[in-house]
Amino acid sequence: MTDRALYIAMTGASANLQAQASVSHNLANADTTGFQATLDGTVAAPVTGPGLASRVAVEHRVLGVSGAPGALQQTGGALDIALHADRWLAVQASDGSTAYTRAGDLRLTPNGLLTTASGLPVLGADGAPLAIPPYQSLHIGGDGTISVVPQGQPASTISEAGRLQLVQADTRTLVRGDDGLMRAAPGVELPRAAGTSLTTGALEGSNVDATGALVSMIQLARAFEMQVRVLHATDENARSANALLTAR
Repeated sequence: MTDRALYIAMTGASANLQAQASVSHNLANADTTGFQATLDGTVAAPVTGPGLASRVAVEHRVLGVSGAPGALQQTGGALDIALHADRWLAVQASDGSTAYTRAGDLRLTPNGLLTTASGLPVLGADGAPLAIPPYQSLHIGGDGTISVVPQGQPASTISEAGRLQLVQADTRTLVRGDDGLMRAAPGVELPRAAGTSLTTGALEGSNVDATGALVSMIQLARAFEMQVRVLHATDENARSANALLTAR
């Protein structure tokens, strides 16, 4: 009986610690542009191994990311875009693979390469990194088309400099990697987004509910303390029982 109580309290405390780490990660990104909150929970997991299959552990699971929209902030920046629901911007991850993000605070390098704020190259419709030629003015259309007035040309001279690679995907078909970027789940092919997919001159904020996350942190901390008290009480009961047996 003592062994069962210790095991139950230990697995519960371990799951709570992992849940606290997940909530802390969300809180740390409450002000990150385009961040999607991690969804997690605890599930029952049968204990495998020799013996009867009569034990069930509590296990922490990451269930995906929240698809709720973040608050829009109007910036007026020509390179700031806010993606519509279920739309994602394709970027080239540091390992060379294609990944997706909703962070629309784009930048231009001195060489004209379009990147995210963290320096990742933004991919065009052809799958290659986008390079923008010198321009006098720039506009990103709702479908991701980038139009520029070339440097030294009159305002009436407008040319297409490229098009953002935008895909349509529900968060259930995406998996977040260790680098914080989203990728298609195994066996899933993401379709290209059609029609108006973004708003120019605005940014989408994080969809983390900071107040709710703080409440969750308090609840998890109290649950962890309770489980630690169970561990101590069970250990003391075992010591008392051993002392009685020794006394006999």
